[in-house]
Amino acid sequence: MAGELALIAVSAMLVNNFVLARFLGVCPFLGVSRKTESALGMGAAVMFVMTVASLVTWLIQRLVLVPFHLEYLQTITYILVIAALVQLVEMVVQKTSPVLYQALGIFLPLITTNCAILGVAILVQQKAYGFLETLTFAMAASAGFGLALVLLAGIRESLELAFVPKAFQGNAIVLVAAGMLSLAFMGFSGLVRG
Repeated sequence: MAGELALIAVSAMLVNNFVLARFLGVCPFLGVSRKTESALGMGAAVMFVMTVASLVTWLIQRLVLVPFHLEYLQTITYILVIAALVQLVEMVVQKTSPVLYQALGIFLPLITTNCAILGVAILVQQKAYGFLETLTFAMAASAGFGLALVLLAGIRESLELAFVPKAFQGNAIVLVAAGMLSLAFMGFSGLVRG
C-alpha cells in the first residue's frame, strides 16, 4: 500500500503535474508567480483548498450522490464545495496576513475557478480512489502546483536582474520560461506510468 501511495504522489507531483503537464490552473500560475512570497502564499492556499475539496467531494460522492442516484449533479456540487472553501480561505488570509491578502489580490478569489482544483476532485472519482489514495493524490497534486508556482516565481525574480532582449520582455519571456520548466518536468516521465 505504501508503495502504491508513493507512486500516486510522485505521479501527481512531478510526472503529471497539473500545471506543467496537464495545463490546468495556468491563470494563477502565470498571474501570481511574480514574487516568491506571493507564490508561496498562493501555493499554501491552493494546497488547503485542493486537499479539503477533494476529501469533501469524495465523501459527498460516496454518501450522497451515488446512494441517491444524483451523479448528474457532480460538477455543480463540486463547484459549490470549492467556492465555499475559497471563501473560508479568503477570510482566514485576510484576518491573519493582510500583506499576503494584498499581494494575492484578485487571484485569491480566482481559486474558485481554478480548474486544477475541480480537475483533482473529478480525477479522484474517475480513478475510483479510496480515502487514503484521495488524500495522497490531492496533497501531491497541490504540492506539485505549489512547486511549479514557486519555481516560476524564482525564475521571474532572476529574470529581473538579467538582460532580456526587447522582443522577449514582459509576458513573452515568462511564457518561454514556463515552457522550459514544463520541458524540464517531462524528464520525470520515466519514473512512473500514468
